[in-house]
Amino acid sequence: LSPLRRCPPPEEVSRYLQGPQLEWSAMAAPIKLNEVLKIPALGIRADAISFANCTMESEKFITVREQAGEQVMIHIVDLFNPARTEKRPITADAALMNPVAKILALRSGQALQIFNIELKSKMKAHNMPEPVVYWKWINERTMALVTANAVFHWSMDGTSEPVKVFDRLPQMSTYQIINYRADAAEKWMVLTGIAQAQDGSGRIVGNMQLYSAEKQQSQSIEGHAAAFSQFLCQGATEPSTLFAFANKSATGTKLHIIEVVKGNSAMPFQKRAVDITVPADAANDFPVAMQVSDKYGLVFLVSKFGYIYVFDVETGTQVFMNRISAETIFTTCVNSASGGLLGINRLGQVLHVQVDDQNIVKFIQGNLQNLDLAMKVAARGKLPGAEQLYAANFDQLLRSGDIQGAAEMAAKSPNGVLRTPNTINKFKTVASQNPGGQNPLLIYFSKILEDSSLNAVESVELARPVIGQGKQQLLQKWFDEGKLECSEDLGDLIKQVDGTLALKVYNKANCPGKVIACFVETQQYDKILAYAQRVGYQPEWTGILANMVVLNPEGAVRLAQMLVNQEGGSKIDIAAVAELFLSRNMLQPTTSFLLDALKGNKPEEAALQTKLLEINLRAAPQVAEAILSNGMLTHYDRATVGQLCERAGLFQRALEHFTELKDLKRVIVYASQMQAEFLLEWFGTLDTTWAVDLLKEMLAKDMRSNLQICVQVATKYSEFMTPATLIGIFEEFKSMEGLYYYLGAIVNFSQDETVHYKYIVACAKVGLMKNDFKELERITRESQYYPAVKVKDFLKSEAKLADPRPLINVCDKHDMVEELTQYLYGKSMMKYIEVYVQKVNPFKTPQVVGALIDAGCPEDQIRSLVMSVRNQCPVEPLIAACQKRNRLRFLLPWLEARFDEGEQDPALHNALAMIYIDTNQNPEKFLASNSYYDHKVVGAYCAKRDPHLAFVVYSSAPGGLCDDEAIAVTNDNALYKAQAKFLVERQDLDLWAKVLTDENKHKRALVDQVVSTALPSCRNSEAVACTVKAFMTANLPNELIELLEKIVLRPDSEFAANKNLQNLLILTAVQVAGAGDLPEEHKGRVMEYINRLDKFDGADIASICVSEGLYEEAFVIYKKFDDKKAAIGVLLENIRDLERAKDFATACNLDETWSTLANAQLNAGQVADAIDSYVKAKDPSEYIRVIEAAQNADQYHPLITFLQMARKKDFGTQEARSVIDTAMLMSYARTNMMSELEEFVSSPNIANVEEVGERCAEMGMFEAARMLFSSISKHDKLASCLVRLQKYADAVEAARKANFTRTWKEVLVACVDAEEFRLAQMCGLNLMIIPDEIEELMKVYERRGHFEQLIAMLETGLGTDMGGNSSGIFTELAILYVKYKESKLMDHLKQFFSRMNIPRVIRECERYENWQALCFLYVQNDEADNAALTMMNHAADAWEHTEFKSVLVRCANPENLYKAVQFYVEEHPLELNDLLISMSKKEGMLDHSRVVVLMKRKLPLIKEYLEHVQHHDMKSVNEALNTIYIEEEDYEKLNASVSTYTNYDQLELAGQLQKHPLLEMRRVAGTLYTKNKRYGQALDLAKKDKLYKDAMHVAATSQDPELVEQLLRFFVEVEAKECFAACLFTCFELVRPDVVMELAWRNNIMDYAMPYVIQVTKNYTTKVDQLVTESEKKKEEDKKHQEAMDQQAGMGVDMSMQGGPLMLTMGPGMDAYSQMGGGMGMNMGGMATMGGMGMPGMSVPNMGGMPGMGMPGMATHF
Repeated sequence: LSPLRRCPPPEEVSRYLQGPQLEWSAMAAPIKLNEVLKIPALGIRADAISFANCTMESEKFITVREQAGEQVMIHIVDLFNPARTEKRPITADAALMNPVAKILALRSGQALQIFNIELKSKMKAHNMPEPVVYWKWINERTMALVTANAVFHWSMDGTSEPVKVFDRLPQMSTYQIINYRADAAEKWMVLTGIAQAQDGSGRIVGNMQLYSAEKQQSQSIEGHAAAFSQFLCQGATEPSTLFAFANKSATGTKLHIIEVVKGNSAMPFQKRAVDITVPADAANDFPVAMQVSDKYGLVFLVSKFGYIYVFDVETGTQVFMNRISAETIFTTCVNSASGGLLGINRLGQVLHVQVDDQNIVKFIQGNLQNLDLAMKVAARGKLPGAEQLYAANFDQLLRSGDIQGAAEMAAKSPNGVLRTPNTINKFKTVASQNPGGQNPLLIYFSKILEDSSLNAVESVELARPVIGQGKQQLLQKWFDEGKLECSEDLGDLIKQVDGTLALKVYNKANCPGKVIACFVETQQYDKILAYAQRVGYQPEWTGILANMVVLNPEGAVRLAQMLVNQEGGSKIDIAAVAELFLSRNMLQPTTSFLLDALKGNKPEEAALQTKLLEINLRAAPQVAEAILSNGMLTHYDRATVGQLCERAGLFQRALEHFTELKDLKRVIVYASQMQAEFLLEWFGTLDTTWAVDLLKEMLAKDMRSNLQICVQVATKYSEFMTPATLIGIFEEFKSMEGLYYYLGAIVNFSQDETVHYKYIVACAKVGLMKNDFKELERITRESQYYPAVKVKDFLKSEAKLADPRPLINVCDKHDMVEELTQYLYGKSMMKYIEVYVQKVNPFKTPQVVGALIDAGCPEDQIRSLVMSVRNQCPVEPLIAACQKRNRLRFLLPWLEARFDEGEQDPALHNALAMIYIDTNQNPEKFLASNSYYDHKVVGAYCAKRDPHLAFVVYSSAPGGLCDDEAIAVTNDNALYKAQAKFLVERQDLDLWAKVLTDENKHKRALVDQVVSTALPSCRNSEAVACTVKAFMTANLPNELIELLEKIVLRPDSEFAANKNLQNLLILTAVQVAGAGDLPEEHKGRVMEYINRLDKFDGADIASICVSEGLYEEAFVIYKKFDDKKAAIGVLLENIRDLERAKDFATACNLDETWSTLANAQLNAGQVADAIDSYVKAKDPSEYIRVIEAAQNADQYHPLITFLQMARKKDFGTQEARSVIDTAMLMSYARTNMMSELEEFVSSPNIANVEEVGERCAEMGMFEAARMLFSSISKHDKLASCLVRLQKYADAVEAARKANFTRTWKEVLVACVDAEEFRLAQMCGLNLMIIPDEIEELMKVYERRGHFEQLIAMLETGLGTDMGGNSSGIFTELAILYVKYKESKLMDHLKQFFSRMNIPRVIRECERYENWQALCFLYVQNDEADNAALTMMNHAADAWEHTEFKSVLVRCANPENLYKAVQFYVEEHPLELNDLLISMSKKEGMLDHSRVVVLMKRKLPLIKEYLEHVQHHDMKSVNEALNTIYIEEEDYEKLNASVSTYTNYDQLELAGQLQKHPLLEMRRVAGTLYTKNKRYGQALDLAKKDKLYKDAMHVAATSQDPELVEQLLRFFVEVEAKECFAACLFTCFELVRPDVVMELAWRNNIMDYAMPYVIQVTKNYTTKVDQLVTESEKKKEEDKKHQEAMDQQAGMGVDMSMQGGPLMLTMGPGMDAYSQMGGGMGMNMGGMATMGGMGMPGMSVPNMGGMPGMGMPGMATHF
């Protein structure tokens, strides 16, 4: 199994599931329903969408098996991209897609196959022992197969076959299997089936077989739907396996949830059995599918009537119920990404039900009032909505002292809503209140660490006590497990004890500065740059390097190198860093750094490059050499570097950098110290003139040392310096050795004669010096380009060589052998001549022999020389050379020796023949026996001496090579008899053609010799035949006839009975007769030959006679050879005499003659005579032609006779019999023999009845066609005939039997035209269920004006089975109501809108202006915007306030909302507030500011709305309401508004109200000034209006002592003594006692100030007492604390060192906070109350110390 593709990410799933959302009701439902797609919209037939044909194993694929006629297709719908639906032809009965991968399972009978669609390969195949009744993928790798007796599991791994899991219970045998499920571990399985109850109630009962794989036991359970779930119980870490099933019994419907596999929870799962509330209108409903969402812990239960039930899996509580489909949902699956449910109903809708994360928790709280369930659901799915519940419960648990419960709740709160600093502070508070108990904060952290990780604040809070105890290894453990959220604070805390861990924390917390600092401190320099690049941090690198160079120079260099090699360029100043390194005398690191930095070789880095080379040339030349060798730097100062190189002894580098010739000459003298390879390359860069000068300089200064390199340079650049110049240089310095080596290097590649000549001269001279001529011998032997004559002359005259081999090479190669022979013979070097011809070049022996003969060498010496060469000498040139000099005979011994050796060279044998002929040594024998000589050459040699001998030579030539010469020599010498005999025996037609031409003047003499002597004496039949053929080819018929008569007609001739010659004689006569060239006396001789001869080939000769037009002769031959059929054929085809042929057939009375005659008669158009002949011949073979001809000639009666004869014949094929029977039927029909026709049809036959019927119908013979179509039950065509016979009732019945759309349409049109509406309705009811036909059906009625009948038919169709076109029927009926009967339209729409094509009806309603129906359809089609616009544009007909509100809430275009506002202002202003309030209930729907702007001039109309939305505290709303309140002078609401809300221009409003005539309005202005801290303005306004209470409030609120003092002085001035006293009370904390005492004393109002003085005194006394008490208590607590610390100092360390429990697990009293001491221990007392002055119960704040005023009875100090 190839790797399976996993599901796409949730975001992709969510995208494809965002179909149109279907409305539940006005309230927010806990689940969302979307239509993913409509399967029929993909071009899939509606009748294919069923439980048997449509499957969906996951949210990825849907498979639909569609059958149209005999063709079966499989549609694979990709739910993520329905446009990519694949369509494939199959022959299988069922198909099933893998839930994860593109793997398709096919089932056909008992055969199963699995294919990988992507790889286009078959994965597995198997034949089941019995048929599979149900199958399903239980996971992506296992398929379940259910048969009638057992359940099998088939794994996709390997080559395994299906394995039986368990046998089916007997009671399950009668149930239809609808589902099979297995838990995740495949330990539990359940098989579900349904059947009709046997009690007669008609209800559907369910039965399930629950099987345990571990126990291998089955249990039968009543139930309709079941599922397994993995549920994590409270306190468990391993999930439990739950089994949920639903059952509909006679008493009700229940849901059961039990635990089949326990987790590790301490509390077992409580079994649940809950009643399912079924709607009253669905009493017969029952469950059909169940899916469990493990993500939310919810059970989705789907019923047959399309209801969805949602239950909590833990408690069984019913969360929600509603109807999601009007049609049955027959297949479902879980959407693993969304945790929802996918289902397909019979209409092909793919529906998606999922939990609404935003609403479900609110729904459970509000509608179910089940807070506990709301919290559980929120915790499972981490959903919003339960934050307040968790917060309240948390606080309650804390108050009740349940620290464990509070910690667990906070730790596991959904989305971490309680995991805040506030929660930590609360735990700290609890810890401080109970210092001796277990630390609640550590309990809280331990709960979090059980299954989650800590956030940043929690991590820091936990790290402090852990570090305090020295157990930082726990921090390392938690960090590795991902339990800590890293932050800079956490890193700072950990850095104190563990730098490595701190570095990890800083890194994870993204604190780059701290991370790099750690790298530097820990000397991890190689990680600094990589980290900075990874996080995109740019530190100040130069400072870092300056610090690093002191601690770790190597690390600093590595970092600097990395910094300069960044993609975006260097991160540092290269020069500055280099100076930094040099300042510390780091030469090598500086070099390494600069090399790395300058590797880009940029022009702007020229100074740095020079600097780099300079420091190394001065201090380390070898390093500079390496740098220069690398070639990475090119922009430095070359002149400077060149001088430095020369001083450093790097002469080679100096040469590279100098550009002046004088400098080069100065350095080049050290060439011996340089590398030869370099000099060779360097010379290639010089100008040719400079190079020549430098070579001369090198040879002049030190030839011995520099000669070798000079030769190498000259060799390499010879082409540029030219060989002539270089030769001149070497010759100038008289260096023959240099010249030798130079030319030796180039000579093999040069074609210059001078080079080769000079080299030969140098070789000769160097050879003389070294006494070694091997190279001279080689070059003369191998070279092709030296001047041969010049070299020859040099070698002969100047070289004075003792060894002539170089000269031999030159002469041999340049064909100067004769001169060489004469030179050597003259020098008495005969030995070298022998060596030359024997070993060097034996092929030159003829030239050597000729030269020796010319030189007068004795024949014996020459013969000896030739004999020594033996067979290596070429024969023909040697013979020619000797023959030229008339010295051939002396070669006879050598020739005979070669002959004896078996030499086959023709020249050798020619020479021997010539010698024998000349010497007359029996030449005939040699010529006859020898086959190797050249016949043409020898024949020509003999022709001049003996013609007869020449003819013998020519005629004996093999293969006719000399035939022309033989003919010529016989013609020239009148040897015709020999020529004739030669030609006959040769049997060569080409040769005959040459001699029998008219141009041959010897032709007549030759023919006479052939006829008279050569041919009669010949006994070879092939030779005779060849001769005859030659005569025929030469077009000599008369001579040929004469010849053949002598050979054939003579009785004593050996060839008289020769068939071939008889054939030839007759054929020749036929040819001559056909050409008209036969002489008068020979006419009629062909018929004579035919009658006299009897051995010829009759059939062939007759055929040739026919071709030559001799028809009578052919007829006689056929008769003579008893070929009656061929004879009558000649009569019919050639002589064309039908009467004579008929007489001949009568005379013969043979079937074949009658048959041949019949064919001819048929071709002549004599159909009746031909049929009569065929009958006599008993030959029906041409039945097809006979039938066609008879039908064309309308000869049906004779045809019947022929067909009756033909039916008795066995043709061996059904096709022939079918044609004959078909023709018989047609004949009976055309002759109107109905009784015979009916009898024939009823009898056995294989006629094509349908074809005959169609032809009869085309010809208008409808009765015959009816009889034929009826006999073969061709009801569709029978119906057409019956319609034309006006038998409409029978036609309808035939159409019903045919059940073809075309037939129904034809009969329907006929019935409507005949106004047979009852019959037409029967047709229409069958057509309307076909989606493509209903439109045409309606046109049939509408075009004829039968509207009522059409409506009645469609209404009747609503009560019948509408197949897959229910939508089309409802749609078309609605359109008809729109057009013709509006009274029924609305009732129809309200009842059936969900089952029609709403867009089509919408178009028709617009066309016919039915606005009420149009609005209703827009609403149902989720086109709320169009519905709203229609209501506004056609309010008189379509508007209704309540409906309009509900529509407007669903509008997607916000502009329509504001159009609605304007519409209501103009049309229904009294309903405007209700409209706006209803829209405002939906969050974010209305832009309240825009509404205010829209209603700017009519704000009072929307006052109620504005008050409703004011809680949003929007500026425009607040200002609009404030304006309304001001206009209405409603100061109470205005005050409430400005006090409650703040989003408006408060100062502007205050300024406006400050001038208002109403006092209360001005008070509001004061309130506004106070809120905006304009206390002075507020105070002035209150004083102006004498609102002293408000003034005191303003002063107290301001907390400004000066403002309070100002108010006190104001009260004194206006003598408002009571207000003075009240102000002291109100502003107690802000009043200075000295000011009060001064004002009271001066204005004689001490009595009014006395309560204040008394209270101040009381406060100071109380404070002193408290300070004393707290001081003593503090001392006591410090003493106890010190004792506790001393005791713990003796225990805590030991326990910590011995691995005692961490604070998180310590018992009570051992937590870290209790060990570190308690809190402040400060208990604040209550406030003292102040009595007296008739103001009991007034609380006076503490006012601090006040110096005495010198008054009696008052203490001056406290």
